[in-house]
Amino acid sequence: MPNRVYISFLRLPLLVRILVIALLVFLSFGISIHLLEPETFPSVFDGIWWAIITASTVGYGDYVPRSFLGRLTALVLILLGVGFVSSYFGTLAAAAVTKQDAFSEGRIPFKGTGHIIIIGWNERSRELIHKLTSVSFPQMIVLIDETLEANPVKSRFVHFIQGKGHVDETILKSDIQHAEKVLITADRGNDELQADMNSILTLLTIKGLCIQVKCIVEILTAEQVINALRAGADEVIQSNKLTSVFMVNSLHSNGDGLLSNVVHQLQESRLSSFMAKEKDIGKSFGEVCQRLLNQGFLLIGIKRGEDTILNPVHSFTVEENDQLLIFK
Repeated sequence: MPNRVYISFLRLPLLVRILVIALLVFLSFGISIHLLEPETFPSVFDGIWWAIITASTVGYGDYVPRSFLGRLTALVLILLGVGFVSSYFGTLAAAAVTKQDAFSEGRIPFKGTGHIIIIGWNERSRELIHKLTSVSFPQMIVLIDETLEANPVKSRFVHFIQGKGHVDETILKSDIQHAEKVLITADRGNDELQADMNSILTLLTIKGLCIQVKCIVEILTAEQVINALRAGADEVIQSNKLTSVFMVNSLHSNGDGLLSNVVHQLQESRLSSFMAKEKDIGKSFGEVCQRLLNQGFLLIGIKRGEDTILNPVHSFTVEENDQLLIFK
């Protein structure tokens, strides 16, 4: 039995072990000084109080041993107790620094709900995180990247995890089961096809661990879009295709950068989709558009099944199960 208790004690964290030993030292010396000098230390509590104050080198002087044995006990306590107290606070400080370093270096798992996971650190991720953390009520973000050595964002709303996105252990550290969405960015440092393969592999890992989480993946090559959808992507962003749209618009414009200006103006707005309300069903697109304009929303189109219809004619009739595409 004593051996089992000793083994259990050794399994405790070092900080807890030092604290337990220090408390035992204070208790034993407090009882001893009370038994040696009951007149000076009327109660055991007075003895323990003296032991703690003496070992911590505070030394108020309210209790002072008078006898030879009492002073000898005080000397032993000073030599023994100060060492334990210093060790305790030294270990406590070291543990705090170690914990902070581990947190900064991405070795601490995240625990939370409703967070957004962003995989891959690049300029797109930097800009996105900046915008997400600049709002009035930021949402918690978990950034996963294998190339970074420390958290690149100094924000309490960004938790960094160092590791590969296609490794189960790394994804589990992000508390994927309670995440709201996952954004997988493409690594443009690799060949485009290889970057897409890595993104799809990461997508497969995430869906294998938590199939219900919504995943948005950036794909560079048009040929891999179908594979991303097969792997379970809820939404695919073809960044190269979006870039080509800007380039074509610039080539055919008068150099006024109209499309870029429009997109810049819309950066602070959010495109959302809402199911058409019962009062909108059967009405024309123009009527619904006017009603939403009066509320400060801009209706730009209708999503019907797999089809997205932008700026339909005003006589276009809104049907049941239609989704309204709105800028707000």
